[in-house]
Order: sequence, then structure tokens, then C-alpha cells
Amino acid sequence: MIGIVWATKAGQRAAQRLAEAWPGECTVHNGLHLREAWEASDAIVAFLAVGATVRLIAPLLRDKSTDPGVVCVDEAGRFAVALLGGHAGGANELAARVAEVLGAQPVVTTGTDATGVTGLDALGFAVADPAMVAPVTRAMLDGEPIAWHADATWPLPPLPPNVVTAPDARHAVVISDRVVHVKETAALVLHPPSLVLGIGASRGVGEVELAELVDRVLGEAGLAASSVRCIATADIKADEAGLVAFARARGWRLETYPASALSQVDVPHPSEVVARAVGTPSVSEAAALLSARIHGRDAELVVPKTASAMATVAVARLTPRGRLTIIGLGPGAADLRTPRATARLRSASIVVGLDQYVDQIKPLLSHGVRIVASGLGAEEERARTAVLLAREGHAVALIGSGDAGIYAMASPALEFAGDDIDVEVVPGVTAAIAAASLLGAPLGHDHASISLSDLHTPWEAIERRLESAARADLVVCLYNPRSARRTEQLPEALRILGKHRPPTTPVGVVREASRAGERVLLTTLAEVNPEDVDMSTVVIVGASTTRNVNGRMVTPRGYQWMPE
Repeated sequence: MIGIVWATKAGQRAAQRLAEAWPGECTVHNGLHLREAWEASDAIVAFLAVGATVRLIAPLLRDKSTDPGVVCVDEAGRFAVALLGGHAGGANELAARVAEVLGAQPVVTTGTDATGVTGLDALGFAVADPAMVAPVTRAMLDGEPIAWHADATWPLPPLPPNVVTAPDARHAVVISDRVVHVKETAALVLHPPSLVLGIGASRGVGEVELAELVDRVLGEAGLAASSVRCIATADIKADEAGLVAFARARGWRLETYPASALSQVDVPHPSEVVARAVGTPSVSEAAALLSARIHGRDAELVVPKTASAMATVAVARLTPRGRLTIIGLGPGAADLRTPRATARLRSASIVVGLDQYVDQIKPLLSHGVRIVASGLGAEEERARTAVLLAREGHAVALIGSGDAGIYAMASPALEFAGDDIDVEVVPGVTAAIAAASLLGAPLGHDHASISLSDLHTPWEAIERRLESAARADLVVCLYNPRSARRTEQLPEALRILGKHRPPTTPVGVVREASRAGERVLLTTLAEVNPEDVDMSTVVIVGASTTRNVNGRMVTPRGYQWMPE
């Protein structure tokens, strides 16, 4: 819950704007009740001066890992200052959210965020010793070698080039689900969510018995409890009071699976007794392995079932799934690139793309990102490379212009991608939309997009599609209309369309939409000149209802047409 605190009428009005923008997330308090908001909230937005806020919260501070994040907003609503708990309390992210609603400028002074470096305590892993965050981060920002030790490859954001596998470095980052004891090196130990507890239990098992068994199993195996991502069990145990209470007390999600699914998991210690009672020869081992495989791309049983009087516990470790994000960059202008695309680019450790598109977004990339660029005509190679890198466990961004799913990289990449990686497709503003916006409203009614490139599609198939679109009286948007070697396709396409609509039909020709060389021409079927067209051009041919209205290309939506 976000507590919003105000002291003046202007602050009250701004607080109300936030509460309306985030329904159900906020409670609004008068500034006199800051202590009440502090105790009841995960984060605070204070419409107070920074100095006043510091004095008010100073007596309330307890621990960096549990104190709420605090954002201060000035009286005029110009700045949203992340004052306290930038990473741990979420203040940096909250400052950006506040700024978006109020039209303010977010102010973030956390060293890593200010320099565009990934915060070591912002990787989504549990921190074994919070006191080590500051010295190791400071060494990283100072450019000192930081030794990186990880038991597995996780899809993480990029890290600075001084974070390397340097065995003699004075500082280190260790990512492991084991309890790590470091004596000489100043090490920041991070525990990833890689362990699943499989638990089987008799009816009436107690919370205390479960806690003692789990602690003993993890302790004897040297595994960190903070790396446990969930508890898995059979669905008939979903209402087991002791198990539910134990999961809630530890803050671990409880997942349940039917016996039919558990019985399909190969386990080292099946039991006929359990099979007769539950319908599956294993609960703890099978549930641990099944859950770990669902959350990862593979799993291993690291602790076989261990029993107490009324329960059994097994532990499985998942192999992390890599992440492939396929991003549409839009037509070229920075303000037509979506905020989501920008955010995903900054969180990728590897960027794969056409060299000219990579050049567009290089200033956005975080320190330490690896770039894999190639030239024209290597689409399948880029797609295959991106998928293979994601399979290795990395966070990979595959970029393309316009929208990733329209004549772009999503299709070839998804043909190669299996279910062993996570995939996200980030939409972008298409070339057709960008061109149409410059022409007016040519796509106001039904329309079709057809590529004239016969590199992957036989020309005979393209001709049939053109003929069908022409007969259907659709507005037609022509992609890849003409290249240096493909000069005959566009005249033929215009001829086919011209058989079914008058020569006065409006035609829009847009080159380099939203880019530096932008050129917009509104002409007709009779007058369009193919020489004005190249591969950076989109050609939109109107339907029979499309009109030139005051120099703008308009296709009505079917309502009564206005007089010309």
C-alpha cells in the first residue's frame, strides 16, 4: 500500500490525483499523521519539503531492508525526489510513477541508477548480508575489478565490464542457492529463487513439525532458505492447516498438483504405500521436480525425500530459463518508440539486431551490454542467434523496426524458439501507421498490408493477394515496394489494383516516415511514379471510397460522407 501525505491544499489536490490514478493502491493522510502512514504503508509519497520530511521520518527509521521507500514532491509538483529506500523500498521506481502522473521530473540520486549501472541489490535475488551491498557497489562504480561467481546463468540485466571472472579481485559477487562463507574477499552473496520444496504430509501435521523438518533438511544440505521460491505438494493437501500456516509464516507460495500429474514424474524413491493412499507413488519428490521444471527449463533433485513422523520433504533445483524479448522499435523517431520497448532494451544483457537499428538505440543501452549486429539479409541468422543465446540463460533483446510481428523478426524467431525459454514480444508503431498518420486517415476502413518482396514469397502468390484485395475494394498498404534489383513488381501491383478502381484513386507515397529524410506525397493511381519509391517507402493505395479532402487522404468509416 502507498501512503500519500500532504500538508497544504495544493498537496492535497496532487495527492488526490495520485489516488485517482492508482485506485486501490493508496491511502491519503494529512501530514500530521505521517507516523500512521509509515506504519501502514509499503511506500510513502510526501507532498512536503525534503528537510521537513527528513526531520519527521528520522525517529521512525529502523532498517534499510524493512523501512518503506519515501518520495518527496515539492509544492509546485515539479520534482519527485526518491529520498529513502531507492532499491529496497522501491522509491526510485515510485518516483518515476509519480512523475508520470503529475508531469514532474523524477530525481534519483542512487549511484547505480544515476550512472545507468544495474544495482546489485536490484537483480531480484535475496541479499545474504545487506551490509555488503554498499562496499561492493562502491567498488563496482569506482571501476575496481569485481569477481563474478554464479552457479548458473540467469537472465540478468547488463553489468559493467569490470564485473568479470577475476579470481584475485578484492571484491566479489556470488550468486548461489547455497550458504556461502567468505573469509578473505569482501563478497556480496545473492541467493536466487532456484529451490522448490516438495512436501508430503499426513492429515493433521503441525506447523512446528514442518518448520523443524525443513530447517533440518536445508541446513544439512547447506542450502539457503532465502533461495526457496515455493512449496509444492499434492492438491489434496491444499487445505492442510499446518502446511498452509507454515507456508504463510515463511512467505512461500504454496503450489498444488493433481495426483495424475505427479504420477508421471520419474522419481528415485517411489512408494507403493503412497500410491495406494494418494494415487501417485511420490508426493514430495515428484512435486518438487514438477514445479521446478515448470518454473525453469530443467530440474535436478538435490535432496531426496527426508521424513519426520508426519511429513516428508524433498528439494529440487531448477535450471533458469533464459529470456528472449522481441522488440519493435517503431518507425524511427525516438518519441514513437514505446516506453516499454525502451525499458526492455535497458534490461537486456545482449542485444541482437540489424546494424543500422543497433546504431539507433546504442545511447539507450546500459553499461556492459553485449551487442551482436549483422547486415541486411541475415534475418534468419539473427533470429537463430538470439534464440540460442536465450537458451544459454541470458536476457536477450532481438530488435527490429516498426512492429516486431509485422514483416519483422518475431516470426522467424518464434519458429526457432522452443518452450525452454521465456519469450515476450513488445509491439511497436508500424511503418503503415506512421505513413498513414502523415497522409491523413487512409486506413479509416478495412485495409490490407501486402509485401511486394518475392525473396520469401513467390510472385504468383503476391499477384493473387493483390487481385483479391483489389476485388474486395480494400485500401492496400504496400511494404517493400521497390528495390534496386526489384523494379517491376510495383508497376505490376499498381496495374492490378488499377483494374478495379478509377485512375483518380488517391495514392500516398511516404518515404522515411518520422526520420530525417521524411518525404510525403499525395498523388493518384494515374500519376504515381514508381521512380519516387524505394525500400524506405510505404505506398498506400486507396479504396473506391478514399478521397483527397483538403490535401489529406481520407477513407470514411462507412458513415454518411461529408460533402466535398
